[in-house]
Amino acid sequence: MDTYLLIIGISSIIIISFFFNILAKKTNIPSVLMLIGLGVVLKEFVPESYEIGSFANLSTLEIIGNVGLVMIVLEAALDLNLSSDKKWLIINSFLVALIALVASSLAIAGLIYSIIPGANESFYNCLVYAVPLSIMSSAIIIPSVGGLTGDKKEFMVYESTFSDILGIMFFYFLIGTEEGASVQSVALDIGLNIVVTIIVSIILAYGMVYIFQKLTTQVKLFLVIAVLMFMYAMGKKFHLSSLLIILAFGLVLNNTKIFFRGERLSKLVNEEKVKPIMHDFHILTLESAFVIRTFFFVIFGMFITLKSIASLDVALVSGGIILSLYLVRYAVLKVVLKNTITPQLYIAPRGLITILLFFVIGAHPEFTIEGFDAGVLLFVILISSIVMTVALITYRGEKVRDVLLSQLPKLKVDKEGDDQDDDYDQNITDNVERQDFNQF
Repeated sequence: MDTYLLIIGISSIIIISFFFNILAKKTNIPSVLMLIGLGVVLKEFVPESYEIGSFANLSTLEIIGNVGLVMIVLEAALDLNLSSDKKWLIINSFLVALIALVASSLAIAGLIYSIIPGANESFYNCLVYAVPLSIMSSAIIIPSVGGLTGDKKEFMVYESTFSDILGIMFFYFLIGTEEGASVQSVALDIGLNIVVTIIVSIILAYGMVYIFQKLTTQVKLFLVIAVLMFMYAMGKKFHLSSLLIILAFGLVLNNTKIFFRGERLSKLVNEEKVKPIMHDFHILTLESAFVIRTFFFVIFGMFITLKSIASLDVALVSGGIILSLYLVRYAVLKVVLKNTITPQLYIAPRGLITILLFFVIGAHPEFTIEGFDAGVLLFVILISSIVMTVALITYRGEKVRDVLLSQLPKLKVDKEGDDQDDDYDQNITDNVERQDFNQF
């Protein structure tokens, strides 16, 4: 492909994604859906001579996805302010994420085992397929819940982050454990992994924050990101839950007063140096996550075949999975949170992690279920995102129709024949009353 055409294409996608974000804030339609749609359009309508399909390959998607995952979790951690009064919020979000993950995985695995041809040969393989579908997407949730009140917003950020971490740990243990291994041995492996990862995460987080503030060179932010990516990849090589390392670093950096308490520890950190650097670092992670998320979902859209969406069997299986997810979520939220379960009940989209882990399954033929249509993945992502969109709009007290249609250009109506919109005078009155002159 021509170099300048490639630059034009990359720049255009980022610009379009920026406007998708603006539209998403006005309508609560996740920008992820628009990006996937953009990928489908590029695949279907861009001429083959531009060789756009050469970018839609699994290795590219996996690299972008893993880098994006690190940036998204880091971005979330830098937004979390810890305090003693949030103890139960954190505990409750962890419990909801853990119980919902396990219960949803078992329910979906049972569904796949029962109705998908060939799946009844191994419930274990069905469970491997079910776990990615049970993981909430922090990549979609974190940018979407800005309009919620404090506790609800923080609960969703914590829960989605815990869901990502626990789900990835659960999935990789299933992939790495021999089928037929006892429940006790799997539980022991998971427990040992968590303990080791937590210890390593805490040590690295304290060490990196201490070194971070001591750097005097102008170039330091990308150095820290490079170190984090290195730690993440090394953790994966040693089968540790690497996202905990990223989460721990972000939490320690954003809550130095809590983690560096006491006479000795307080001397190791300088608030005056850490705060401005952390502000710049937060902006860098926010914008990097935006760019990476943009290209991940656009490339994923290029993998989608439209004919799979039209399959009745795919729609029925997807509907069963969606129903299982929300029934489990309702029961768990009712038990843990009691009455305050809206709109949290409906904020459970699937996205980046789900897609990434399904590509991992593709690299392990021994777990493959031939009768499982990839269209199910798209259906679950679309439906869960639409449900979240409707819930967030109605939570604000607005009508879905009004919010969506208000973004469309208004047609001029001139029944009076005076070459002027019939609503012109009323618009002037309304805008004067609201002191809003944006339309003029």
